Amino acid sequence: MPPPVTASPARDRRPRDPYLLAVLLFLAYAALSIGRYRHLATKSWDLGIFEQAVHAYAHLQAPVADLKGPGTNILGDHFSPVTALLAPAYRMFPTPVTLLVAQAALLALSAVPVTRAAAGLLGRHRGLALGVAYGLSWGLQRAVDFDFHEVCFAVPLIAFALEALLARRRRGALLWALPLVFVKEDLGFTVAAIAVVVAVRARRESRRAALCALGVAALGVLAAVVTLTVVIPAFNTADTYVYWDKVGAPGNPLNGSNPFSGSHLLDGIGTKLRTLAWLLIPTTGLLALRSPLLLVALPTLGWRFLSSDAHYWGTDWHYSAVLMPVLSLALADALSRARYSPRPWLRSYALHLPAAVAAASLALTTTLPLSLLTDPEAYRKPARVSAVERMLARVPDGASVEANTGPSSRLTSRCRVFWVGTAHGVTPDFIALDNTSHGIHDVQAYARQLHPHAEYAVVGARYGYVLLKRR
Repeated sequence: MPPPVTASPARDRRPRDPYLLAVLLFLAYAALSIGRYRHLATKSWDLGIFEQAVHAYAHLQAPVADLKGPGTNILGDHFSPVTALLAPAYRMFPTPVTLLVAQAALLALSAVPVTRAAAGLLGRHRGLALGVAYGLSWGLQRAVDFDFHEVCFAVPLIAFALEALLARRRRGALLWALPLVFVKEDLGFTVAAIAVVVAVRARRESRRAALCALGVAALGVLAAVVTLTVVIPAFNTADTYVYWDKVGAPGNPLNGSNPFSGSHLLDGIGTKLRTLAWLLIPTTGLLALRSPLLLVALPTLGWRFLSSDAHYWGTDWHYSAVLMPVLSLALADALSRARYSPRPWLRSYALHLPAAVAAASLALTTTLPLSLLTDPEAYRKPARVSAVERMLARVPDGASVEANTGPSSRLTSRCRVFWVGTAHGVTPDFIALDNTSHGIHDVQAYARQLHPHAEYAVVGARYGYVLLKRR
């Protein structure tokens, strides 16, 4: 009697590679973001803003973020109702760390479809190399390092959509793409771009599928336009989308204003060209230019480069995160074709490029945020942080606090927190300031400047952090 047939070890291991990589990336991303939080190294007010919105969702309330202004509904600033999905986890663990861990999990999850699709096209080892390059890409590292943002939901959605597209699962690609309209207001245009690529690829095989994809593209554009011109203004106290000013003339297009009439495409052209070089050279070796999937990056690059805000042009912050799955899977698509090119040099280049981009990502990581994990101090909570937290613990639950970046994310889970200088019409119980830069020479005089009709006394000062209480 012949022995039972068993799967080969290689076959057993192959499906696990994307998931093992995702687990390792999750641990690295979580360690980085939690470590930054434990070191009081929050970079902006965004973490506090998102926590206030999620806190409201968790208590079945409108997503008011007082950091943006007393009573401000966050849906009137950016349309990101997808963050409500974090409410159950936040209700159980009401801390900003919940948001950071969720972001780490979502970004790490995106490595699964990227690695899986690349392995399906190129083989296990080259696919894993592209997965490693993707997971360590500078765009994802910058996003993890910059607190929490809603785009962490967009990254896996785009990755799964493009994986389905490459596997010719057109319906799956469109279904994965459609929820992007609930992540951020501009991503309806990304939905349209994905749908157009689906239509282009389907046009010779199924005219009906191509027309359906074009319908989804139109729906994506319509969703973005309605969100920008109707939905967000409906939640905004100024009845407008306040970021029109950053892409040209102020105003609402429905009222006759052209938001692109004063576009700033040539402003900062050097920075923009460097950003394009960073996107295309170390991440894809320029070969992604041979794939139509790269069209999916155009909406994001378009609004960023048309903007008058220089923060959008460069490689910092989280703005390039949504481009990373596009670039990696465009590269996988291009490599799968280049391997059969009649040009010997192109076949050779395609053969070695996966290892090259993986090596480049590893080398660049020595200068990127994940390199901080090699420092033992990254895992220790500094004594100064404990001292500051003990001082802030003197603020009772439910108190109103005016704060800047450092203290705000330590208080938003249990207090009503306003951004310093924007608590119009509200006289807060406390003022908490990070004054480590010594930019405020007299904190009590500064408090009088903020609230001339109230008197505040210093009740705590630790390592440059100051707490004032209203008398």
